[in-house]
Amino acid sequence: MSEVKIAAETRSEFGKGAARRIRRESKVPGVLYGHGADPVHITLPGHDLLLALRTPNVLLSLDIDGKSQLAIPKAVQRDAIKGFLEHVDLLLVRSGEKVNVEIFVQTEGELAPGAYLLEHVLNALPVEAEATHIPESVTVSIEGLEAGASIHAKDITLPSGTTLAIDGDAVVLQVLAAQAEEAAADTEGEGDAAAEA
Repeated sequence: MSEVKIAAETRSEFGKGAARRIRRESKVPGVLYGHGADPVHITLPGHDLLLALRTPNVLLSLDIDGKSQLAIPKAVQRDAIKGFLEHVDLLLVRSGEKVNVEIFVQTEGELAPGAYLLEHVLNALPVEAEATHIPESVTVSIEGLEAGASIHAKDITLPSGTTLAIDGDAVVLQVLAAQAEEAAADTEGEGDAAAEA
């Protein structure tokens, strides 16, 4: 897991007007909370934060007024049209502490020959992991799977120190038979029957 260092500043101005001023300076308003401490309102450099958030479950090492804090993103608000960052909520973490996060499920291999579709029932897998060792993703082999096959959460090999935070019987991936061809075959059959009548 990558750790990204970002310099942050505490802020005392709140509200929409203050947030607009912060964003005009290419910065992002945020709140750092956790461990029973009062929330700390901060301002982060927009470009650095945007780059850091490209890594799922990134661990941020924040330098706030000369004091270093570890945090992970919990909620990120983006502008719906332009996509720029509007606000970020960060959760304070400590080394060795366990946190609940979601990690992406990636697949490798090819389904069995035939008209099959792979359905991602869950795109991300809820897990509990050490805050400083959160995996970015897990990879699952789908090699040779046919219609009716499914992969459950308990079937996925997790990195060391990571445990499921979901029922092990939850379906993560399943293979379906493609229905477009079946529908086309049914329509052709109906046409033949109409021609015979």
